[in-house]
Amino acid sequence: MPVSKSFVAHALDLLGLAGPVQARAMFGGHGLYLRGAMFGLLDDDELYLKADDESRGAFAEAGCRQWTYPSPKGTMAMGYWRPPDAAHEDPEAMLPWARLAIGAAERAQARKAAKGSRAGKRGAARKAPAGTRARRGGAKRSASAAPPPPKRRSGRRPRSR
Repeated sequence: MPVSKSFVAHALDLLGLAGPVQARAMFGGHGLYLRGAMFGLLDDDELYLKADDESRGAFAEAGCRQWTYPSPKGTMAMGYWRPPDAAHEDPEAMLPWARLAIGAAERAQARKAAKGSRAGKRGAARKAPAGTRARRGGAKRSASAAPPPPKRRSGRRPRSR
């Protein structure tokens, strides 16, 4: 699970042709980001790149290994793949693989944003128009009103001092 600092530096150099890649520590490994989208991860001094339905075939055809981790339910396979060995020493050879991963990350980010905007529209349709909802407890409070006293927990007596 741990990743050495020298391997993080090597991975950033290897992916540098793709753009200003950043590595962020997470869960004992590192996530690789470009323009806010996570497109890769580093685990046990190995590099894995994101794949989706559109790009997974290229990784599988090249004989790449999928990232897995142990869990109580058994071994879990995730959508990250180790690029071919030839790409691990040459930034130019890594670039097409990085582009596939960045494309997969950007598509996932776009799907997530679209899903969020649809949920926001549905939620907005259910809300009452602004200014028509009554405040909890009745009338509006004035800005100078004192805050309400703290609520006591039921079944517990206040501490004596």
